[in-house]
Amino acid sequence: MITEPHVIIVGAGPAGLGAAFQLTRKKLARVTVIEQCDRVGGIAGSFVISGVHVDYGSHRLHPSCDPEIMQDIKTLLGEDLLDRPRHGRIRLCGQWIHFPLKPIDLMLRLSPGFSAGVIRDIFTKTLGMNKASTPSGEETFASVLESGLGRTVCKNFYFPYTKKLWGLPPEQLSAIQARRRVSSSSLGKMFRKILMMTPVVKKNSAGRFYYPKKGFGEISETLYQGAMAEGGQFYLGADLKAISVNENQKTSVRFEQKGEKFNCEADFVWSTIPISDLVKSAEPSPPADIIEVLNNIKYRSMILIYLVLEQSRFSEYDAHYFPELEIPISRMSEPKNYSNTQTPRDITVLCAELPCSEGDSHWNMSDEESGNLVQECLKRAGIPVKAHIREVITRRLRHAYPIFEPGYEKYFQMIDKWLSGWDSILSFGRQGMFVHDNIHLSLFNAYAAVDCLNDKGYFDRAKWNGYRKIFDAQVVED
Repeated sequence: MITEPHVIIVGAGPAGLGAAFQLTRKKLARVTVIEQCDRVGGIAGSFVISGVHVDYGSHRLHPSCDPEIMQDIKTLLGEDLLDRPRHGRIRLCGQWIHFPLKPIDLMLRLSPGFSAGVIRDIFTKTLGMNKASTPSGEETFASVLESGLGRTVCKNFYFPYTKKLWGLPPEQLSAIQARRRVSSSSLGKMFRKILMMTPVVKKNSAGRFYYPKKGFGEISETLYQGAMAEGGQFYLGADLKAISVNENQKTSVRFEQKGEKFNCEADFVWSTIPISDLVKSAEPSPPADIIEVLNNIKYRSMILIYLVLEQSRFSEYDAHYFPELEIPISRMSEPKNYSNTQTPRDITVLCAELPCSEGDSHWNMSDEESGNLVQECLKRAGIPVKAHIREVITRRLRHAYPIFEPGYEKYFQMIDKWLSGWDSILSFGRQGMFVHDNIHLSLFNAYAAVDCLNDKGYFDRAKWNGYRKIFDAQVVED
C-alpha cells in the first residue's frame, strides 16, 4: 500500500487553492495549506463594504480559461457564475470611448488627429518604415510596441499607461513585459479584436466575461470549501518562519498561528508566495550571490481606494480606464455593475486603483487624503462625484505587478536554478513565477503542477519543465 505524500502549500491565493482542490479530490496527497491572511483568495479575494461585495481591484474570469478548469468552476459555483458583457470606457485624447474598442468609436468618436495618426502608422508599417530602434540595439517594451502598434497608439495610450502602472518609462522595461502583458501587440491583432465586437462577426465570447454573484473571491472561496470537504487542512492567519530542507531532501515548515508554534514535516512544499519571500525563508540560508540578486526582483505596489457613495449607481460602466499621466489613478471599477446586482438600493462603491511604490508619498497618505485624490481625479476626467461619500476605505497591495527591467530574466533564472536543486520544493503561480497572470492562468499553473504528481507520489520534473514552456508563451488578457 502506497502512503499518500504530504504536500504543504504556502499561500492560499488562486494557485494554492487550485492545487489544494485538485490534490485532495484526486486523493493524490495529504494537503496542508498555510496562509498569512485570515481569509483566502489573495488579491483575487473579495470582502463586503456596506452590503456590497467588492474585489481587490478589477477582476474578470475570461472565457479563454482552460476547459477543464472552466467546467470545475461552473460546477462549483452553479447559478452564481454569471455570463456578463464587458461595458467599460477609456479616456483617449480627452474623449471617453467604449472599452474594449468598438468600430463605431474608431470612426466617429476619436479625434481626427488620432485617426489620421493611426492611418499613417498603418501605411508606414505596410512599407516597413516604422520599426523602432534603441541606442543599444536591444529591444525594449517601447521598441516592441511601437514597431507593432505604431507611434500614435503608443504615445496616446500604452506609453503613459505603462509609466503609470510600473513607475518607469517604457524604454526602461524589458521587451518580455510587452510580449507577456499586451495581448494586442500589433495593429493587426488590435483591429482583429475590434472586428470581433461587430454584430456581423462577433463570437459568442467576444466582449464577455464570467463573474460570480458574490464577488470575484467567490471562486477562491468555493475552491477552499471544496478542498476542505475533501480533507484539506488550512491554517489561516499563519506567519511563515522558515522552510528547511536537510541533506536527505526532507522538508519541514515552521510557522506560528495565534501565538502557537508549529513545525510540520512534508514530502513536498509548494509555494505560491513571492519567490523573493520564499528564498528569504529558506534554511539553510541561500548563498550570498542568490541573496544579492533578490534586489533585482522588483514589484510595483498599489493602493485600492474605495468610495462608499449614497446613491444606487455612479454610472452604467463596469470600469473606467485613465491612461493620462495627469490623472494618478489607473482604473476605477464599480462592483455592482460587474454582478448587475440591485442591492443595496441606496449604496454603491467605487474602487480606484492607484499604482505607487511602497513608502512613497502616495503610499503614506491617510484614507481621507486618498479619497480626496480620487475625487480630484474624477473631477478632472469630467465625471465628478456628486453624491454624499459615506466612507473611504483603503487596502494596500505590496506585490501588485512584477517589474521586468531589461536583463531581469538572468537574475530570475539564477534564483530558479538554485530552487530547482531542492527536489521537494516547487514555486508556482503568479507570485511564485514572477509573472503578471490572470486567474485562469494561475489556476492552469496549479492544475499543471498536480498533473505532474503521479499516484505513486513522484513529481515529474521533466513534465513540469514542459508545462513551463507553455507558461512562457501565455499572454495576459486585458
